[in-house]
Amino acid sequence: SNRLLWCDPIGRISLSVTTLFWGVGAVIQFAVLAWAQQIMQLPLEKGAFLQAIVAVGVIAGAGWAGSKIRLDAAPQVLPLGILLGLLLPAIAFTHSLYWAIPLMILVGVVGGILMVPMNAMLQHRGFELLTAGRSIAVQGFNENASVLLLLGVYSAMLALSIPLVWVMTLFGVSMALGMAALSWSAHKAGHNRLKH
Repeated sequence: SNRLLWCDPIGRISLSVTTLFWGVGAVIQFAVLAWAQQIMQLPLEKGAFLQAIVAVGVIAGAGWAGSKIRLDAAPQVLPLGILLGLLLPAIAFTHSLYWAIPLMILVGVVGGILMVPMNAMLQHRGFELLTAGRSIAVQGFNENASVLLLLGVYSAMLALSIPLVWVMTLFGVSMALGMAALSWSAHKAGHNRLKH
C-alpha cells in the first residue's frame, strides 16, 4: 500500500507535502519553546502561548481553505509551502514579541491553508487506489516516520551545539526548497487539475 501510493504521481505529491509538513512541524514545536526562552527571554508558559497562537492561525487557515478551495484546485496551494518555509528563518531572527506574534499567526494560517487541500487530495487519491483505512495508515506511517527522523536530526544538531536560530533557519530553508521542488514537479507533471 505504501509503495502504491508513493508510485502514484498525485499520491506522491500530496504524501510528500504532508510528510514534510508534519516532520518539520514537530521540530518547530520544540524549537519555538527553546527559541522563546533563549532569544525572547520568555518563561516556558509564555513560550507555550506562542505555540497556541500558531494553532489559532492553523484553525483560521484550515477553516478558510475548507470553504474556499476545491479539491481540483488543491495543487495550486503548493507554493504556500515555500512561503511557510521562509517564514521560519524570519521568526528565528526576530527579537521582538510585536513581530513574533503576527509572524506566528501567519505561519499557522499558511500551514492551515496548505494542509487542508493536501490532506483532501491525499485521502481522495488514497481512497481511489487503496481503501480509506489503508490510505490513512500509509499517511500515519509516513508522517510519524518523518517526525522521528527529523527530531533525530534536530537532536543531533543541538548536540553539535549549532545555534538554535541556525537550526530553525536550516529547517525552514530545507522545507522551502522541498516545497519548491514539489511545486515544480506538480506543475511539470500537469496535475494542477484533479478529477472529482
